Amino acid sequence: VGSSRERVFIDFLREAPIPPSYGLKKDHMAKLNRLVSSSRRKNRKRHFNAPSHIRRKIMSSPLSKDLRQKYNVRSMPIRKDDEVQVVRGHHKSQQVGKVVQVYRKKYVIYIERIQREKANGASVYVGIHPSKVVIVKLKMDKDRKKILERRARGRQLKDKGKGKHTEESVAMET
Repeated sequence: VGSSRERVFIDFLREAPIPPSYGLKKDHMAKLNRLVSSSRRKNRKRHFNAPSHIRRKIMSSPLSKDLRQKYNVRSMPIRKDDEVQVVRGHHKSQQVGKVVQVYRKKYVIYIERIQREKANGASVYVGIHPSKVVIVKLKMDKDRKKILERRARGRQLKDKGKGKHTEESVAMET
Protein backbone atom coordinates (compact mmCIF):
# COMPACT_ATOMS: atom_id res chain seq x y z
CA VAL A 1 0.00 0.00 0.00
CA GLY A 2 1.29 3.43 -0.96
CA SER A 3 0.88 6.51 1.24
CA SER A 4 -0.02 6.76 4.89
CA ARG A 5 -3.26 8.47 3.88
CA GLU A 6 -4.33 5.29 2.02
CA ARG A 7 -3.44 3.13 5.04
CA VAL A 8 -5.52 5.32 7.36
CA PHE A 9 -8.46 5.09 4.96
CA ILE A 10 -8.21 1.28 4.70
CA ASP A 11 -8.05 1.00 8.53
CA PHE A 12 -11.13 3.22 8.74
CA LEU A 13 -13.02 0.97 6.31
CA ARG A 14 -12.12 -2.14 8.33
CA GLU A 15 -13.37 -0.64 11.58
CA ALA A 16 -16.46 1.17 10.23
CA PRO A 17 -19.74 -0.62 10.96
CA ILE A 18 -21.79 -1.49 7.86
CA PRO A 19 -25.21 0.18 8.02
CA PRO A 20 -28.22 -2.18 7.80
CA SER A 21 -29.59 -0.41 4.69
CA TYR A 22 -26.33 -1.02 2.81
CA GLY A 23 -26.97 -2.56 -0.61
CA LEU A 24 -30.47 -3.67 -1.65
CA LYS A 25 -33.42 -2.71 0.51
CA LYS A 26 -35.65 -5.57 1.61
CA ASP A 27 -38.89 -3.99 0.34
CA HIS A 28 -37.67 -3.78 -3.27
CA MET A 29 -37.33 -6.67 -5.69
CA ALA A 30 -34.20 -6.75 -7.81
CA LYS A 31 -34.79 -7.00 -11.56
CA LEU A 32 -34.23 -10.64 -12.45
CA ASN A 33 -34.29 -10.57 -16.26
CA ARG A 34 -31.71 -8.20 -17.72
CA LEU A 35 -33.36 -8.39 -21.16
CA VAL A 36 -36.51 -6.67 -19.86
CA SER A 37 -36.57 -2.90 -19.45
CA SER A 38 -38.18 -1.09 -16.51
CA SER A 39 -37.95 2.25 -18.29
CA ARG A 40 -41.31 4.02 -18.64
CA ARG A 41 -40.16 5.63 -21.87
CA LYS A 42 -39.16 2.33 -23.49
CA ASN A 43 -42.31 0.53 -22.31
CA ARG A 44 -44.54 3.27 -23.73
CA LYS A 45 -42.62 3.18 -27.02
CA ARG A 46 -43.02 -0.59 -27.30
CA HIS A 47 -46.72 -0.36 -26.43
CA PHE A 48 -47.57 2.29 -29.03
CA ASN A 49 -45.32 0.83 -31.75
CA ALA A 50 -46.38 -2.78 -31.14
CA PRO A 51 -47.11 -4.93 -34.21
CA SER A 52 -50.60 -6.32 -34.80
CA HIS A 53 -49.96 -9.82 -33.38
CA ILE A 54 -48.77 -8.33 -30.09
CA ARG A 55 -51.65 -5.81 -30.02
CA ARG A 56 -54.03 -8.79 -30.23
CA LYS A 57 -52.63 -10.07 -26.92
CA ILE A 58 -52.71 -6.61 -25.31
CA MET A 59 -56.34 -6.21 -26.40
CA SER A 60 -57.62 -8.98 -24.12
CA SER A 61 -60.79 -8.80 -22.06
CA PRO A 62 -61.75 -10.66 -18.90
CA LEU A 63 -64.41 -13.36 -19.17
CA SER A 64 -67.65 -13.21 -17.18
CA LYS A 65 -67.91 -15.29 -14.00
CA ASP A 66 -69.97 -17.99 -15.75
CA LEU A 67 -67.49 -18.33 -18.64
CA ARG A 68 -64.55 -18.30 -16.22
CA GLN A 69 -66.15 -21.17 -14.32
CA LYS A 70 -66.98 -23.06 -17.52
CA TYR A 71 -63.59 -22.78 -19.28
CA ASN A 72 -61.24 -22.23 -16.29
CA VAL A 73 -59.69 -19.24 -18.12
CA ARG A 74 -59.60 -15.64 -16.85
CA SER A 75 -59.29 -13.62 -20.06
CA MET A 76 -59.15 -13.93 -23.85
CA PRO A 77 -58.09 -11.70 -26.74
CA ILE A 78 -61.26 -10.01 -27.97
CA ARG A 79 -62.58 -10.60 -31.49
CA LYS A 80 -65.43 -9.52 -33.74
CA ASP A 81 -68.82 -11.12 -32.91
CA ASP A 82 -68.02 -11.68 -29.21
CA GLU A 83 -70.82 -10.44 -26.97
CA VAL A 84 -69.61 -8.03 -24.30
CA GLN A 85 -70.85 -5.85 -21.47
CA VAL A 86 -69.21 -2.49 -20.68
CA VAL A 87 -68.24 -2.33 -16.99
CA ARG A 88 -66.40 1.02 -16.76
CA GLY A 89 -66.83 4.55 -18.02
CA HIS A 90 -69.67 6.64 -19.44
CA HIS A 91 -71.18 3.73 -21.41
CA LYS A 92 -71.22 1.32 -18.45
CA SER A 93 -74.46 -0.66 -18.61
CA GLN A 94 -76.18 -3.95 -17.96
CA GLN A 95 -77.11 -4.44 -21.62
CA VAL A 96 -75.03 -6.81 -23.73
CA GLY A 97 -73.72 -5.75 -27.14
CA LYS A 98 -71.94 -7.51 -29.97
CA VAL A 99 -68.42 -6.43 -30.99
CA VAL A 100 -68.72 -4.85 -34.45
CA GLN A 101 -65.02 -4.16 -35.05
CA VAL A 102 -61.68 -4.62 -33.31
CA TYR A 103 -59.55 -1.62 -34.28
CA ARG A 104 -56.04 -2.71 -33.30
CA LYS A 105 -54.36 0.42 -34.60
CA LYS A 106 -56.27 2.58 -32.10
CA TYR A 107 -56.44 -0.08 -29.31
CA VAL A 108 -60.27 0.16 -29.25
CA ILE A 109 -63.31 -1.97 -30.02
CA TYR A 110 -66.65 -0.83 -31.42
CA ILE A 111 -69.80 -2.29 -29.86
CA GLU A 112 -73.22 -2.67 -31.50
CA ARG A 113 -75.40 -0.04 -29.79
CA ILE A 114 -72.72 2.27 -28.38
CA GLN A 115 -72.77 5.23 -30.75
CA ARG A 116 -72.89 9.01 -30.63
CA GLU A 117 -74.18 11.62 -33.02
CA LYS A 118 -71.80 13.99 -34.75
CA ALA A 119 -72.58 17.68 -35.32
CA ASN A 120 -73.66 16.94 -38.90
CA GLY A 121 -76.13 14.28 -37.72
CA ALA A 122 -74.11 11.20 -38.67
CA SER A 123 -73.83 8.52 -35.98
CA VAL A 124 -70.42 7.01 -35.25
CA TYR A 125 -69.28 4.21 -32.96
CA VAL A 126 -67.56 5.15 -29.72
CA GLY A 127 -64.21 3.40 -29.22
CA ILE A 128 -63.93 1.45 -25.97
CA HIS A 129 -60.78 -0.17 -24.61
CA PRO A 130 -61.12 -3.97 -24.29
CA SER A 131 -60.01 -3.94 -20.63
CA LYS A 132 -63.18 -1.97 -19.81
CA VAL A 133 -65.54 -4.71 -21.00
CA VAL A 134 -66.40 -8.24 -19.89
CA ILE A 135 -66.92 -11.00 -22.45
CA VAL A 136 -70.34 -12.55 -21.87
CA LYS A 137 -70.47 -14.87 -24.90
CA LEU A 138 -67.54 -16.08 -27.02
CA LYS A 139 -67.63 -16.52 -30.79
CA MET A 140 -66.41 -20.11 -31.01
CA ASP A 141 -64.38 -21.72 -33.77
CA LYS A 142 -61.90 -24.59 -33.77
CA ASP A 143 -58.86 -22.36 -33.17
CA ARG A 144 -60.44 -20.57 -30.24
CA LYS A 145 -61.56 -23.88 -28.73
CA LYS A 146 -57.96 -25.11 -28.96
CA ILE A 147 -56.67 -21.95 -27.24
CA LEU A 148 -59.20 -22.35 -24.41
CA GLU A 149 -58.30 -26.02 -23.91
CA ARG A 150 -54.57 -25.25 -23.89
CA ARG A 151 -54.91 -22.41 -21.38
CA ALA A 152 -57.23 -24.42 -19.12
CA ARG A 153 -54.74 -27.32 -19.16
CA GLY A 154 -51.95 -24.93 -18.14
CA ARG A 155 -54.05 -23.60 -15.25
CA GLN A 156 -54.85 -27.13 -14.05
CA LEU A 157 -51.16 -28.02 -13.96
CA LYS A 158 -50.45 -24.79 -12.08
CA ASP A 159 -53.18 -25.58 -9.54
CA LYS A 160 -51.74 -29.06 -8.99
CA GLY A 161 -48.36 -27.49 -8.30
CA LYS A 162 -46.57 -29.02 -11.28
CA GLY A 163 -43.55 -26.99 -12.27
CA LYS A 164 -43.20 -25.60 -8.76
CA HIS A 165 -40.23 -26.44 -6.57
CA THR A 166 -41.20 -27.76 -3.14
CA GLU A 167 -38.94 -28.23 -0.13
CA GLU A 168 -39.05 -32.02 -0.58
CA SER A 169 -38.04 -31.90 -4.26
CA VAL A 170 -35.15 -29.56 -3.48
CA ALA A 171 -34.00 -31.82 -0.62
CA MET A 172 -34.11 -34.88 -2.90
CA GLU A 173 -31.94 -33.18 -5.54
CA THR A 174 -29.15 -32.36 -3.09
